[in-house]
Amino acid sequence: MPGPGDAWETRAPAEVGMDPAGVQAAVDYALAHETTQIPDDPGAYLRDRFEGLPHQEIVGPTKERGGVNGVILRHGYIVAEWGDTDREDMTFSVTKSYLSTVAGLAWDDGLIEDLDDPIGAYVTDGTFASEHNADITWHHLLQQTSEWEGTLFGKPDLADRRRGIDRELRAPGTFWEYNDVRFNLMAYSLLHLFRRPLPEVLKERIMDPIGASPEWRWHGYETSWVEIDGERMQSVSGGGHWGGGFIIDTHDHARFGLLALRDGVWGDRRLVSSEWLERATTPTEIQPNYGYMWWLNTGREQLPSAPTSAFYANGAGSTNIIYVDREHDLVTVTRWLDGPEHVDEFLRLVLRSIEE
Repeated sequence: MPGPGDAWETRAPAEVGMDPAGVQAAVDYALAHETTQIPDDPGAYLRDRFEGLPHQEIVGPTKERGGVNGVILRHGYIVAEWGDTDREDMTFSVTKSYLSTVAGLAWDDGLIEDLDDPIGAYVTDGTFASEHNADITWHHLLQQTSEWEGTLFGKPDLADRRRGIDRELRAPGTFWEYNDVRFNLMAYSLLHLFRRPLPEVLKERIMDPIGASPEWRWHGYETSWVEIDGERMQSVSGGGHWGGGFIIDTHDHARFGLLALRDGVWGDRRLVSSEWLERATTPTEIQPNYGYMWWLNTGREQLPSAPTSAFYANGAGSTNIIYVDREHDLVTVTRWLDGPEHVDEFLRLVLRSIEE
């Protein structure tokens, strides 16, 4: 495993069983397909995208983005990189897979006794007190089938009901919806378990052990400050929908992806249990392309060129991806690539370069 910071060995493609021309073709493809979805100022993109809709005010930090960049790892070595991979950028919903890992730490530590327990037995401040919300379990919230109803940090669940604002809520566990208010609720619920800021937990348990840089940040909202045990602390967001989330560089993403590739082990240390990662990458029955805040390639529906066993963290319409492929001992990180079809073609070129 790589040492901290810049102590990361590189290998020529041929040394790890990859065709150099094929790897270069993938890199060239990425460089030629920078996103047109996200402008240089993601904050402006967010404001313009939701202009005129209620509850869409930006309440977390944003940052102007850099150019297209990325890295390819095989067998844990850097095979190729392009662009400014040391620049910290917003990463939007890739944040959710980091949040999933913090949930795994809580489960590994026994702070969550049973994932089928109602969260209201743990978070007793009224957030899960209604008749509807009382039935929501950790499992539901992790899979995004909770159907939680309420307002958190000034954002009602209606603010991100992507599958119909006017629809009737279903029973928890029976309807899947990607809803950023509920991802933020996951972070808020975990804060009640750890009783300390989640970035501190992640830094101590994951990011420092994997040798991540000291510059990454995990932000919440100006409205998400809470008091726990008499101390004021910020509950972080699960993405950048209203600002916030992770601002981080590509090398740190690659380290996190390598930890997932190695099933939660870094060197001689297990940081996250294998049992958790298995759960996190198990398909949700009513949404087989999603696990516990990781995207899955079930049936090769999302990424036709990749194996069905691959999984990935996905942000801002696939413009930010950490791709994990245990079948090929491969991790790729792509930043500001223009959407899922271009991510798939990039991966097709990478996988074609592997000499079996």
